[in-house]
Amino acid sequence: MKVADVMSRNVQLASPNDTLGEVAKRMTARDIGVLPVGENDRLVGMITDRDIMTRAIAQGRDGQSCVRDAMTRDVKYCFEDDSVDGVIQNMSDIQVRRLPVVNRNKRLVGIVSLADAARKYDPAATGAAMCGVVEPGGSHVSSA
Repeated sequence: MKVADVMSRNVQLASPNDTLGEVAKRMTARDIGVLPVGENDRLVGMITDRDIMTRAIAQGRDGQSCVRDAMTRDVKYCFEDDSVDGVIQNMSDIQVRRLPVVNRNKRLVGIVSLADAARKYDPAATGAAMCGVVEPGGSHVSSA
C-alpha cells in the first residue's frame, strides 16, 4: 500500500509570518496539532502545538510571536508513492508522528500520520512504529 492511500489530503499551510496565536486558533478549530509552513511555494518548516508551547510560551513569548520563531526548520517528508511500511518505519526511527507528503515535484499533497496508518493500513505495524516514536531521547529532546 502507498502513502497516497492513507494520507490526509486537505492540508492547510501556515506562513512563517503568521502569529502563533493565529496558528493556534486554526489548529484548535480544525482539531489538529501540526501545520506545514510554506513560503514562496516551498515547504520551509513545520509548526506543532508542542513547538508553540516549548519554543515560545515556555520561553516567555506570547501569541504575537511569529511562526518562524518556533517552527521546526529541518523538515522531514515522504513521497506519496512511498510504501506505508517504509514510511512508518522511518517515522519510528526519526521519532515523529506525522510527516508532510510531497509528490515527485516536491509539492505538498498531504500529511500522513501514524493514526492514518493505524486506521487505514495495519494497526499492529503502526503500533510497533509508535513504540519507537515514544522512546525517550532522539533529536526532539532539549538540553536547555
